[in-house]
Formats: sequence, C-alpha cells, structure tokens
Amino acid sequence: MTTFLEQKFEIGESNDIEMYKQFVINYVKIEQCVAVLSDYQSDKSYIYAGSFGSIFGLPDENMVIDSAFEECIFTKINSDDLVERHVLELNFYQFLKEIPKEEYSNYSTLSRLRMKDSNDKITYINHRTIYLNTFNNGSISLALCLYLPSTDLQPRNGIEGKIFNIQTGEVIEPEKYKNNTENILSKREIEVLTSVAKGNKSQQIATEMHISVYTVRRHRQNIIEKLKVTNTAEAVQTAIIMGVISL
Repeated sequence: MTTFLEQKFEIGESNDIEMYKQFVINYVKIEQCVAVLSDYQSDKSYIYAGSFGSIFGLPDENMVIDSAFEECIFTKINSDDLVERHVLELNFYQFLKEIPKEEYSNYSTLSRLRMKDSNDKITYINHRTIYLNTFNNGSISLALCLYLPSTDLQPRNGIEGKIFNIQTGEVIEPEKYKNNTENILSKREIEVLTSVAKGNKSQQIATEMHISVYTVRRHRQNIIEKLKVTNTAEAVQTAIIMGVISL
C-alpha cells in the first residue's frame, strides 16, 4: 500500500491510533485548541476542536473526514500563507528523512498564519506539525497538526516558518533541509515542471523533450501527487518557493 509522498505501508502494521486519539482528546480539553490527527495509512483525519474551533466554524463534536488533509480548515487560511506552510511541510518531511526515524517525534514545525474570522477580520494563528508514529521501514503513519491563537498580532508578510527540536528548543538552520527539497521530484519531473512554468503545453513539451504526450501527462500527474497540490499551477508556485525550479 502506497500513499502520502510515495510512502509504503505494510498491511496489518499497527499505528496505535486509538491510543493517540485519547492523547489528543485530553490535550484539546486542556489547550482548547484545534487538533487534527491525520492517519496517512488509511487516508483519514480526526478533527478535535476546543473553544478555538469556533474561529474556523467547526462544530463542537469531533469530526472524521476521508482525507489526510484538513481542507475544511485550509479554506479559511490566506492562500499565500497556505502555500508557504505547504512548502514548510515538504521541507520538514525531507529533513526527517535525513535523521534516524526514532528521532522524528523530537521535531516540530512552527508557523504563523493569516486567516479571516467570521467577521472577515484578519487574525493570526500559530500552526505546528508533529509526526507521531513511524513504521519500521521509516514511513510516517500519523501526524498531528495543532492550530492555536497567536499572541503576535503585528502585521508582517510571510509565515516565518521554522523547524525546531522540541526537547532542546534548537531551531534548525534552513540550509540543513532546503538543499534536500529537490529530491522530492526526479530530474525529468523538474524539467517538465520548468517547461510548464514557462507556459508550454503538453504537446510542446513532448516535442522539445522527445517523449510522448502520454509521458508528459504522466509526469505532470506524478508532480501533482508528490507535491500534494491539486493542479500544475499550484505545483509551479510550490516548486518556485521551494527553490526546485526558477523562472
């Protein structure tokens, strides 16, 4: 079974999700935040909302959605910030692949995102991602995303995203993970996406690269799946921010 950034999951391997569900429920009761427990193995998410959930229009009861990604929350977040956050998540994933899997849960992302509340007023929230459970082959099966109110309300561009060590507080220098992002796409996929970014259509790309249109379309679909976006326009935007391609 393969899903989420080409990870492979062994059928029957347990991710202890019931135990983690209870941990998250108790944490939300204390923090009154919004927590999303994503099960990449089954492609489901469990959303637990404390009182802060009202800012997203979330119901009081717990929710289960048939996706490992919480689109019901993403739609409330500034689109530019959402892309930057997405890039940070991809960088985070690549960074973890360079360290022992036993250390994955020692690290977290942190970013500040803009969103509009129910009155269309811009407000700021903090977002974190922690990978909770990893299988023997290194595949990440469970992730926890936390959404909390930010005490920093000063207007600034960008999400100021960072990766840090939860145990020590050490912030990881971007140079330690940004150089790995090009590994997400193959050399051929980068060539195709660069051509797409220049406005070229599949037929033109096929002619220039001496491959079939079918192969170009397959590359485009693989790019969309690997970057976890919905179309090639989003893929181009994501890849530019990551530094995988340039115009």
